[in-house]
Amino acid sequence: MLSTVLRSASLLAIVLPLAASPALAAGGGGSSDTPKCKTGEVYDTAQKKCVQKSSSLDTDTLFENGRALAYAGRYDEAISVLKLAEDRGDPRIFNMLGYSNRKQGKLLVALGYYEEALRIDPDHVLTREYLGEAHLQMGDVASARQELGEIEKRAGRDSSEYAELLKHIAAYEAANG
Repeated sequence: MLSTVLRSASLLAIVLPLAASPALAAGGGGSSDTPKCKTGEVYDTAQKKCVQKSSSLDTDTLFENGRALAYAGRYDEAISVLKLAEDRGDPRIFNMLGYSNRKQGKLLVALGYYEEALRIDPDHVLTREYLGEAHLQMGDVASARQELGEIEKRAGRDSSEYAELLKHIAAYEAANG
């Protein structure tokens, strides 16, 4: 019970600052003399004009928060946080977007994110592990084994990603003959 309360408090500590950021960026003061800006813009009181809306959180912070939400099973929130990342060249972001979508059963969407992560960094073995798991969810053991081979080439049989995907393949084969 205490661990559940602590976990909930930890997640609130992660999410609340993220939830407040857009509201604070938009002003949110309710002043009627604040000009209305076009979609995608907010009024910057310092510059006294509408500017492009952007997140003040860096990619690492967004990734860490998005990953924590995803691993806590809060996939929609994770996706929302991860999509705030402005660095579209970070394979970790695409991998976690794939993970969150896969866990929601959106396998084709997940595959697209995994492919993008691997286009950016073919050696990102965690993406390869999760891609292998997606293949298993689709009943494609051969493709899962192919990803296992790619992980072995890049990180070896002693890597946690190799061990994890091998465990999932064995469980799938035991359950499905």
